[in-house]
Amino acid sequence: MYRIIGGDGNEYGPISAEVLRQWYAEGRVNGETQVRQEGGGWLPMSAFPEFAQLTTQKVTPPPPAAPPTPPPFPAGPAAEPGPTPVPEEDYDLDIGGCIGRGWGLVKGQFGITVGGFCLYTLVMFGLGMLGSIPLIGGLFSIASLFMGGPMLGGLYYLYLRVLRGGPAQAGDLFAGFKKAFFQLFLGQLVVGLLVGLCLVPAAVTVAFVLLPALGHGQILQEMLHHQQVSAQEVSQQLAQVKPEQWALAGGVFLLCLVPAVFLKMSWLFTLPLIIDKELDFGAAMRTSWQRVNRHWWQVFGLVLVAAVVGALGLLACCVGVLVTAPIQVAAMMYAYETLFSGREV
Repeated sequence: MYRIIGGDGNEYGPISAEVLRQWYAEGRVNGETQVRQEGGGWLPMSAFPEFAQLTTQKVTPPPPAAPPTPPPFPAGPAAEPGPTPVPEEDYDLDIGGCIGRGWGLVKGQFGITVGGFCLYTLVMFGLGMLGSIPLIGGLFSIASLFMGGPMLGGLYYLYLRVLRGGPAQAGDLFAGFKKAFFQLFLGQLVVGLLVGLCLVPAAVTVAFVLLPALGHGQILQEMLHHQQVSAQEVSQQLAQVKPEQWALAGGVFLLCLVPAVFLKMSWLFTLPLIIDKELDFGAAMRTSWQRVNRHWWQVFGLVLVAAVVGALGLLACCVGVLVTAPIQVAAMMYAYETLFSGREV
């Protein structure tokens, strides 16, 4: 199967070789038309051996009344819109390039990038605060659970539109609710559950090692009854925990952290793939896993560097995070372009 770039600059396909030959005979394509076989790169049609003889033959030019560029191809099963393909070629992720491009994007498009991030933060923070209201707070907590994935997917969608040079507006932040609400919800929920399961043994160990110490002095009872507990009282009780118990809890936590981090990195781009490539959450998780694990350490390195950038914002009286956090998001979207759109940064 083949794909082509039409005279209007749009991509068409997949189509068979027979259809492509028919379009050539009709004058819709020529030897210089850019053609790509599934899994390959773009080349002139004349560069393909199966079309070489065809493109060297003299073709009767179209009537004068015909438009100079190919008209839109008729809609059909082969040309129907669908998920955008993901390149299969290998990649080399430039960590410094992603951070630098991210900073350049935020600096050049400050209003839409920082404003979009602030609006996202305001919505999610507001839902979290409303969730603490007695009686009705649970409703807002449920709303936050359902809205988290679509909101984050919308944030990624907004940044992708900006870095690709397309028109972008604050309303794009809510595109996830229209484009792929249920898939974005499932994508975040399933990934979160699977990563969280890795930490269950650590939580169980802490419960058996540390909670009995807090139980002495009725600290747990006071906390359960929303009574104020001083930090000094808590530290005194924790001082009774033996060093070997601390070592056991810490060791189990570190062991559990390894698979949790690995899975989190492997599925890092699930939500952008859902909203950008129109994949369902399962296909998005598989695609993210396959591409990230070609160079897992490069992606992990980018996340670490981006985390340092975010920490610098926290050091600046926490206000700087309003700039450094958008840089983190932009850097991740430039990495996404490298992995899934074939555009090197």
